[in-house]
Amino acid sequence: MVRYPYLLLDADNTLFDFDAANHAAFAAVCRFCGLENTPERYDQYESINSGLWEQLNRGEVSKDYLVIERFRRFFRLVGLQADPEACNRIHLQQLGSSTILLPNALEVCRQLAADHKLYIVTNAVAAVQRRRLAESAIAPYITDAFISEEAGASKPSRAYFDYVMGRIPGITRENCLVVGDSLSSDIQGANNAHLPACWFNPQGLPRPEGLRIDYEIRDLRELMELA
Repeated sequence: MVRYPYLLLDADNTLFDFDAANHAAFAAVCRFCGLENTPERYDQYESINSGLWEQLNRGEVSKDYLVIERFRRFFRLVGLQADPEACNRIHLQQLGSSTILLPNALEVCRQLAADHKLYIVTNAVAAVQRRRLAESAIAPYITDAFISEEAGASKPSRAYFDYVMGRIPGITRENCLVVGDSLSSDIQGANNAHLPACWFNPQGLPRPEGLRIDYEIRDLRELMELA
């Protein structure tokens, strides 16, 4: 029995291995700048980057600001004179070429697509996400992708999910399921839009208080049983 015929799937760290792609993109920036790529440097960059994405989720900054400002702050921290706009272009080019999927993502998408409609819901940069999705093994199984900068709103805002719901024929707030790894973006967004939510939690992190989580999975294959 199909419980949720419409699945709204986050992309990064839900289907795609974004961590691997992000490491490779950071390495490309380091090569361009002549900067030694060390775990400590990556952690410094990622702390800045993730903080800015959290600000984006709260509606405090724009994506155009974020993608440049992360490198501006990082270069200031490490005392490097470099062009943040050029480095961002290199970073996004590398991300767009990475189609590494998380374990079981291809199998799950292939099987679910037989009797479900699969949609990507993402805040990622549109040019990056469109390219990597088109070149990925899951492309034949995805009906459409809704990207925040094209929607004019970002997860977790209600406006973003209203945009998505308004463009999928037959979808209702009862027959769809939001699936994602991010509590602040995916699960909070589903809560804001009054949609059922499934938290992909492969690390087994503790459940937070104050969020409605209808389902929790640690392996993507569990999604085939509950959807």
